[in-house]
This record gives sequence, C-alpha cells and structure tokens, in this order.
Amino acid sequence: QPQLVESGGGLVQPGGSLTLSCAASGFTLGYYGIGWFRQAPGKEREGVSCISGSGGSKNLADSVKGRFTISRDDAENTVYLQMNSLKPEDTGVYYCAAADDYYYCSASEDDYDYWGQGTQVTVSS
Repeated sequence: QPQLVESGGGLVQPGGSLTLSCAASGFTLGYYGIGWFRQAPGKEREGVSCISGSGGSKNLADSVKGRFTISRDDAENTVYLQMNSLKPEDTGVYYCAAADDYYYCSASEDDYDYWGQGTQVTVSS
C-alpha cells in the first residue's frame, strides 16, 4: 500500500527555520513527482513547491521563493522542504503528495495520486 508520511513540523519563531521530510513506503519515490501543499486555518489548500521524479524540474510558489528549497534523496525514498526565514503567514498544515510524473511537476493538487496525513507548522513569537 503506497504511503507518504510527513515529519519535521513544529512551533518556530518568525525568522526561524524548519526542514520537513516526506518519506515514502510501498512504492519507489524516484519515479514520482512530489508536491508540497499547505492549508492555513480558514483558507483553501495551496501549492508551495514541487519537484519532478527526475529532479530536473522544480517549482516554488512566489510567496516562498528565496526562502524555501525542495530536494529529494531517492536512496532514502524521501523528499525534503527546507524552510528558512519563516513568517507567521507560513503557518498551516503541510502535506506532501506524489504524482506519476517523472519529467515535470504540477502545482495542481488534482494531479496527485497519493497524499500524506500532514504536519503542522506554526510560526509565532
């Protein structure tokens, strides 16, 4: 059974950093594009970043460019989201998702097949 598990969330002060991990089991992550999405209280879920299965295609939402970095370690079957200079507006539940796409990655959640359960990120002083 394909499964994604996010970890690394928590409470951090503004300006701080967190690294989220998305670990896959039951399938080989290297063939899949991975997206990170987040949902703030009272708001719709939005795309944050994605990386293709090949690693050659990456995207970042304008709101996180220059602060977040996505990477993958296929040997560990894990994708990471490094988040620096965190702001209160980055608060939300962060989800990773997998799409059967080796060469490109999508910002649309409709294109993703498997989802994790989410990890909470709270940026507050």
